[in-house]
Amino acid sequence: MAYEKIKETLIMAGKALVAEGQDDFTRGHISMRLPDNPGQFLMKAHSIGMDEITMDNILTIDLEGNVVAGSARRHSEVYIHSEVLRVRADLNCVIHTHPVYSCALAASARPLRALSQPSALFYKDLGLYTDTINLIRTHEMGRGVAKALGSRRAVLLKNHGVVVTGASIEEAVIGTIMLENAAQVQMIAEAAGDCAPEFPEEDIRKLQHDISRPDQFVVNFDYLVRRVKRRGG
Repeated sequence: MAYEKIKETLIMAGKALVAEGQDDFTRGHISMRLPDNPGQFLMKAHSIGMDEITMDNILTIDLEGNVVAGSARRHSEVYIHSEVLRVRADLNCVIHTHPVYSCALAASARPLRALSQPSALFYKDLGLYTDTINLIRTHEMGRGVAKALGSRRAVLLKNHGVVVTGASIEEAVIGTIMLENAAQVQMIAEAAGDCAPEFPEEDIRKLQHDISRPDQFVVNFDYLVRRVKRRGG
């Protein structure tokens, strides 16, 4: 089976993430499970920025972290992707980045609060990995990330970054951007002083439902793609 369409979406996802400030040199990465082979996934290669993903440098990798197809260098943190996809059959896309405000929140002792609309997407749906600040370079470390993620949408890696997941590339990309926005609002609001009480859980849950529909992720991802193309990306 040809995977050109998935690769094209991965390429645009990388450009959209960088346009949203999710780049940290070449350190971020994104993967997508193969629809007809759940034991393998496509992944961005090592030593390139997310906005430099091409048809030729996307690797096919199995759940042991072995390269099945492609000649580019494999990321050493492949085990974030392989171990999460191994235990979460409901997920297809995994993104790992180092966005500033999310990293700051992950370095604090504060949980994410429902202080903005984007934060509602992660209401009681965000884990925390605290084993190490180091790169996730072994199966065991990847399993630790997957355990901290659990059944949630995303996990903060303490003093390191984020891992955001989705059933689709669109969901994971929009989720990554929304998590950073939520962290930014919270860090600013808390720095300004005491925050007003959060809305009732029922109200937050209703918003969470409304903004987590698959069509919402696609609509907003498509907008990001159009914007990248308008800017010549």
